Amino acid sequence: MNNDNLREIIGKEYKCLDHGFVRLIDVMGDDSAIVQAARVSYGRGTKTVLEDRGLIRYLMRNRHTSPFEMVEFKFHIKLPIFVARQWIRHRTANVNEYSGRYSEMINEFYVPEQDQVRTQSRANKQGRSGESLPDEESAKVVEQMAAVQQFLYDEYTGLIERDIAREIARINLPLSNYTEWYWKIDLHNLFHFLKLRMDHHAQYEIRVYAEKMADMVKQFVPLAYEAFEDFTLNGKSFSRLELLALKHLIVNGELLDEDIEAIGLKGREAKEFKEKLDYLTDL
Repeated sequence: MNNDNLREIIGKEYKCLDHGFVRLIDVMGDDSAIVQAARVSYGRGTKTVLEDRGLIRYLMRNRHTSPFEMVEFKFHIKLPIFVARQWIRHRTANVNEYSGRYSEMINEFYVPEQDQVRTQSRANKQGRSGESLPDEESAKVVEQMAAVQQFLYDEYTGLIERDIAREIARINLPLSNYTEWYWKIDLHNLFHFLKLRMDHHAQYEIRVYAEKMADMVKQFVPLAYEAFEDFTLNGKSFSRLELLALKHLIVNGELLDEDIEAIGLKGREAKEFKEKLDYLTDL
């Protein structure tokens, strides 16, 4: 992508969920900054793109992370507070958030699409199941959420009108209320964020943001993003016991459940290993 197209991405608002967005505000560095840091020289242009690609892939493959820290991305993000509370767990970024003490909270709340209103997953204690509710039932849930949100916001504005301090008036507002922040992070830690938040186990709402951000990042660091996809995002690591199981499969041509258990893989470890094997067969 040429520089004109890259400049068009800067500042452009990419919609997320019902009222949210992601905007890329600034970028420092690119693929050349990564290889420059790795070579500790200013010999820009002395290496070919092919050599740069090979070096970046070597760095990613062998987890030499510091050269990737030479590139930084700064985003402006509007998101529901419950998503922000998950997001802030990534403590390797610089964050400045909209303040409900200094400013009035806006009358915008996240209401899920009906197909996202689902029952609790029985396999994943943190998430929803893959089954949507009947349309009539999910519509009632969405309607109930919106009604409660508006009631609580009306209560909030009523307190503000009575000159109750904003820091007190905001207390009852729900986690679905939207907030905004500026979020700056280096590429190494951004890749870690994307690895976790683009995973199918991540909550749908934060996954929407991560996928939009990934689309932007890959335009600015295509070689690094390619390496990230190959070695981190879509790569799999294997424990010592899992490697023993793979060796058994190669040598014997089959791997039964009793073989996996005899090697020492049991319970969740065995389940996750089988999921990796399923992933390999799907490639």
